[in-house]
Amino acid sequence: MPVFAKMSESRLVDMGLSNYWGYNPISFMAPEPSYALHDAVTEFKTMVRELHRAGIGVIMDVVYNHTAEGGHGGPNVSFRGFDCRNYYVYELNQDKSVNYLATTNVTGCGNSFNASSEPGLRIILDSMRYWLTEMQVDGFRFDLAVTVARETTPYVFNSFETHGTFFKACHADPVINKCILIGEPWDIGGFGYRVGQFPSQWSEQNDRYRDTVRSFWRGDQGKMGDFATRLLGSRDLYPKNIRSINSSVNFVSYHDGFTLEDVVSYNDRHNEANGEHNRDGTSNNISYNWGEEGPTKNPSILRKRAQVKRNMLASLMLSQGIPHFVAGDEIGRTQNGNNNAYCQDNEISYVHWDLNQSQKNLRDFVSLLTRIRTGSKVFTDLQLKGDNFRHQAGVQHDVDWYHPNGSLLEDGDWASPVSQAFMLDIGEHRENGERYIILFNASRYDICFHLPDADEDMAWSVIMDTSEENGIPDRYGDEKGLIPVCCSLCMKLLKQVDKKLVKYSYKQLSPAVRVNDESELPGSLGVSVNTRMIECVARTVADHQKEIGIVLPKGILSSLSRTNKNK
Repeated sequence: MPVFAKMSESRLVDMGLSNYWGYNPISFMAPEPSYALHDAVTEFKTMVRELHRAGIGVIMDVVYNHTAEGGHGGPNVSFRGFDCRNYYVYELNQDKSVNYLATTNVTGCGNSFNASSEPGLRIILDSMRYWLTEMQVDGFRFDLAVTVARETTPYVFNSFETHGTFFKACHADPVINKCILIGEPWDIGGFGYRVGQFPSQWSEQNDRYRDTVRSFWRGDQGKMGDFATRLLGSRDLYPKNIRSINSSVNFVSYHDGFTLEDVVSYNDRHNEANGEHNRDGTSNNISYNWGEEGPTKNPSILRKRAQVKRNMLASLMLSQGIPHFVAGDEIGRTQNGNNNAYCQDNEISYVHWDLNQSQKNLRDFVSLLTRIRTGSKVFTDLQLKGDNFRHQAGVQHDVDWYHPNGSLLEDGDWASPVSQAFMLDIGEHRENGERYIILFNASRYDICFHLPDADEDMAWSVIMDTSEENGIPDRYGDEKGLIPVCCSLCMKLLKQVDKKLVKYSYKQLSPAVRVNDESELPGSLGVSVNTRMIECVARTVADHQKEIGIVLPKGILSSLSRTNKNK
């Protein structure tokens, strides 16, 4: 959230509310006094220093696209009093003269700050340098960044320019060009949606990622190809050799929308507390409540909600790009269905730290994902053949996509309207190389995957399973001999490890199974499966064999049929 000094709209004050988020600045260089105990400047500097000591970077959310002065007739508290003609963009009359009584509003906040004028651009750049040098922040996330990059000249009016004045000034400045720059690549003006169109030095919020991940794990069909594209850095938006594979800032929830908990708990927004008769906030939430709207005590619904949350978090942390969390998503924070809580300085917005067991499990699951990601080059610095944007000599990762039955996915398979399960093989194909397999199953039935071979002297070991409350593999883990089984609505992560380190592995019968249960299926299947595995799968797919025949090796399918007939 922003930290610029701010003020609330008079409309909110009249209703007894306030602009809690702070996207209504009156100064670009002063920290908000109400956030401090005594001295906002000193306390902000101290906060940044202590975060840096803990190894945490500080990226500021900045609002340079509009101010709290609103449109014509709004309060005159800062910029309008100094130089109203140069600090704001105004509409044009029919004769192309400027109408100073009508501020251009591509922000939805009454005015648009003029970053293409010399005074407007100067104060933005001065502000950025101030926060970087004096306050020691590490970078910026620009709210409605398209507005800041719009230009008004004798030749264009309020037009977004990828290589315009603002971007050039940032890249030419010796202080600013070394910091982190993240843009929200849209505003509400004409041609305001600009995802994938920022300069290569910038990263961008990727709402296509959010929408696709939500749709896939909601069970929407025909999303598999788009979902796979998002996993590998959204290269349709950020082309290789031109943009970094980490250009995409991935997220499944953001402050202006449902929290992750509410994505799986509500079908519709519930913004009555905002005083606008539930008309504000988006109606396109791509959410699903799994049976009941809002809070429930139904254990089946609660299990599904928890598992889908883990799926979306795992997808986020194992995707190429920069993962972005909303505060509280890691502990299941809810806003009770309010997807636009900008004016709620109360229990709706607050983070509650008295956690129940389910919230503690989710927190532990996020900790597990964080350890996996931070300990991996594959998930943080993928080096693919043909992508030379930031090539690292001597390292090359490979990516292969498979059907659950072990056959390679072909181009035409991605457009299938019904496919909801697939397998990603990613990493280095060599001894001791970092290599993973991720199993994705968005269907409503369990699937036994046919895994590709591990490299010589290596074996597959399960390190994460979203069907478990804390993500630690248990029911379908190594010791159960059920490594390739993936539950319905589930993700599973397997890592290639030294075979000597794995007591029980795929294609290796478990000595823990009783001798009379250890009969193997014929070797022609290409997969070793013991009777206990067959019975386990049979129990969960007894009513779905016809539907899932395409994803199971034929030998396993026939054994399932025999097992169920004997019951």
